[in-house]
Amino acid sequence: MSDVADPAPHPHPTADEVRAAFDDPKLANVLYHDWEAGTYDEKWSISYDERCISYATDVFNAVAGDTEQPYPTAMELGSGTGFFLLNLMQGGVIKKGSVTDLSPGMVQVALRNAEQLGLDVDGRVADAERIPYPDNSFDLVVGHAVLHHIPDVRAAFGEVLRVLKPGGRFVFAGEPTKIGDFYARRLGQLTWWLTTNVTKLPALRAWRRPQAELDESSRAAALEAVVDLHTFDPSELERTARAAGATGVKAVTEEFAAALAGWPIRTFEAAVPQEKLTVRWRLFAYHLWLRLSAVDRKLLARILPRELFYNVMITGTKPGQ
Repeated sequence: MSDVADPAPHPHPTADEVRAAFDDPKLANVLYHDWEAGTYDEKWSISYDERCISYATDVFNAVAGDTEQPYPTAMELGSGTGFFLLNLMQGGVIKKGSVTDLSPGMVQVALRNAEQLGLDVDGRVADAERIPYPDNSFDLVVGHAVLHHIPDVRAAFGEVLRVLKPGGRFVFAGEPTKIGDFYARRLGQLTWWLTTNVTKLPALRAWRRPQAELDESSRAAALEAVVDLHTFDPSELERTARAAGATGVKAVTEEFAAALAGWPIRTFEAAVPQEKLTVRWRLFAYHLWLRLSAVDRKLLARILPRELFYNVMITGTKPGQ
């Protein structure tokens, strides 16, 4: 592992840096995620309690199946604030963890979250195509909503297999499917337009976020369009992992009804003042998502093609033992 110090977070890019980022997806990822790091957990309703522990472990087990747990060592690729790894650790899936992300701000927040939770975690700023850990370092590599940000996904899979021990497993979740991304983005755009226009009415102005915050969100959304590089067909993603050398590759999908409701809800929450989102509202949104996710698993997954669902998850192993 390199002894070179990680770069510091850069949450306030200049206009010139933002313009340059539109031609450089890696720079865009650093700027966007450094910008979002301090408020990311709030924006996506991320927590480190039973709600997200259950979600993370359920997602992991849904794709990985009945694996021998806990894994002694694990790394999260593109960890963000540590949501997936830290909740898996709390859920007993992992003993010792490492967080990596291209954004120094995200690594900083993830390590702070781990410290507050009392978890054994180290971290590095890392390019997914050049992971700064030696060969055969980890029993498990995980990631959540990261592959679609990486320019060369096959190269990233190759690096994941390199740092895994022989027989080690990877699990990636939360990746957008081609069809799911199409309808989710349009639902989000429509909800944003409706909310930001309806709240201009005098009777609803209390529900309108300050214009400066809306402008900030719009700029962030513009960069978001640059950092989101891929959508995935489940079968193509499986072929990419196999081409990198993985064995036992399997992709599964989730969230159809849950995505149709979830994306408008999340967009609405981003467009209104946070103080308007009461505990009652948050419980309603969470329980609605739970009910619709159950419909997806118990009914729709049996009758709809996997390509229609919003999220694709994939697992595989490194050859050897």
